[in-house]
Amino acid sequence: MKLFGTDGIRGKAGEVLTPFLATKIAMAFGESLDKKTGKILVGKDTRRSGYMIENAIVSGLTAIGYNVIQIGPMPTPAVAFLTEDMRCDGGIMISASHNPFYDNGIKFFDSEGNKLSTEMEEKIEKRYFENEFRLKIGKDIGKSKRIDDVIGRYIVHIKSSFPKKVNLNGIRIVLDTANGAAYKVAPTIFTELGADVITINDKPDGYNINENAGAMHPEFLSKKVLEYRADIGFAFDGDADRLVVVDEKGNIIDGDKLLGGLAYYLYKSNKLKNSAIAVTVMSNGAIEDYLRNYGINVFRSNVGDKYVLEVMKEKGLNFGGEQSGHIIFSDYAKTGDGLVSALQVMAYLIESGKKASEAFDLFELYPQVKVNINVQEKIPFEKIEGAKDILDSVEKEGYRHLVRYSGTENKLRLLVEGKDENKAKELLNNLKEFFKKKLS
Repeated sequence: MKLFGTDGIRGKAGEVLTPFLATKIAMAFGESLDKKTGKILVGKDTRRSGYMIENAIVSGLTAIGYNVIQIGPMPTPAVAFLTEDMRCDGGIMISASHNPFYDNGIKFFDSEGNKLSTEMEEKIEKRYFENEFRLKIGKDIGKSKRIDDVIGRYIVHIKSSFPKKVNLNGIRIVLDTANGAAYKVAPTIFTELGADVITINDKPDGYNINENAGAMHPEFLSKKVLEYRADIGFAFDGDADRLVVVDEKGNIIDGDKLLGGLAYYLYKSNKLKNSAIAVTVMSNGAIEDYLRNYGINVFRSNVGDKYVLEVMKEKGLNFGGEQSGHIIFSDYAKTGDGLVSALQVMAYLIESGKKASEAFDLFELYPQVKVNINVQEKIPFEKIEGAKDILDSVEKEGYRHLVRYSGTENKLRLLVEGKDENKAKELLNNLKEFFKKKLS
C-alpha cells in the first residue's frame, strides 16, 4: 500500500484522511527524523477539517516525545521557511492545496525546509504500516504551544526578496487569496510595499476555500482587474504555493509565458544561475525555442514541483517551475511560493517599465492536441511491441509527445505538440489507434 502521492498525502477528510491516519503518520514521521531539537512545526490552511487533523497530529507527535509549535493558518512555503528558521527537526503543513474544502492533506518538510525525498517517504510509510511506535510516559511526553506572531517573520522574509529601494507606490493590484492560507499575509505584504491593494476572497469560513476563487478560477479575478482598472491581478491557491497572473487587460497569462518572461528577466539581470531553468514535461516546447535564442538551456522533470526542485539541485539552478503556477526561486524559497513569485513579477515590470500584457507576451505557444483512452491494463511502454518505433516516428517529424498513464484512473493520456496543428492531430490519431489496439 502507498500513502504518499505527488505532493504529500491527500484525500477526503474524515474518509481517507482520518484522525487515526493523521496520528499514526505523524508518529511515523517523527520517529523517522534525526531528532536534534525535539521540535516540530505545524501549520494549516483554512479548511474546517484542519482542526481535526491538527489535533490528531499534535497528539501523535507529543505521544512520542516531540514538542509541537502550532502556527495556525499560514501558506505552505511559510511552513517550509519557519521550520528551518525556528530550528525545528521537521515541519508539517495541513492542506489539500487547490482541492475543494472537503479534501485535506498533509505535507512534510525536513529540518532545512525541503520537501521529503522519495526514500524518506518510503521510510515513513514502512514505519506507519509496521504500527509499532515508541510511546513516551511521564515527563518524556511532549507538549504543544500555539504561536500567533510568526507571520511577521515570514513577511520580513518575503519582502527581502524584493529589490531594495524599489516600491509599489502608484500601482493598483487586485489580490485573490482564494479564502485560503494567504488571506492575511498577502495584502499585508503588498500594502507595506506601497501598493494600492484590493483584496477579494479573503473571508474564509472553513468551507469556501478555492470555491469559485483563486488560482483555480482566475476568471473572477479578470473581471475585478477590469472593474477596478488595476495594473495587475494575482490569484493564489488554498495554500499559496501557486500563482496565476492576470494582466491589465484582464487576460490570464499562460503559465509557460509567465515562466519564460521571468527567466528572461533573471537572465537580463544576471541573476539566472548557470543560464538554465527547469520545467516539467507538461511545458510547451515554445519556451525552449524562445530561451535558446539567449543561450538559456531548459531541463525537464516529471510533473510536481518537488521533481522540478530535484532537477534544479542536480543542475545547480536557481529558477524553475510548472505551467500550473508552482514557481521556484530557490534564492528565496525552498519550494514554490506564490508571494515570492508575485513580487518577482512586479520587480520585472518595474525594472522593464512594461505593462504585464507586453512583458509576458514574448513568444507564441505551439499548438497542443490531447486525448485520453481507456485501458484494461497499464502495461509498461517498453513491453509494448512497436511502441518505441511509433513514438520515435513522432519525434522524427519534429513534434513532441507526452504519453503517460493516469495516476488515478485506467486511462492513457496522449499529447502531441508542434508548429502545425493539423499535422499534430494526424500524429495524435496515429498514436491513439496504435495504443487502442495494444491496450483496449
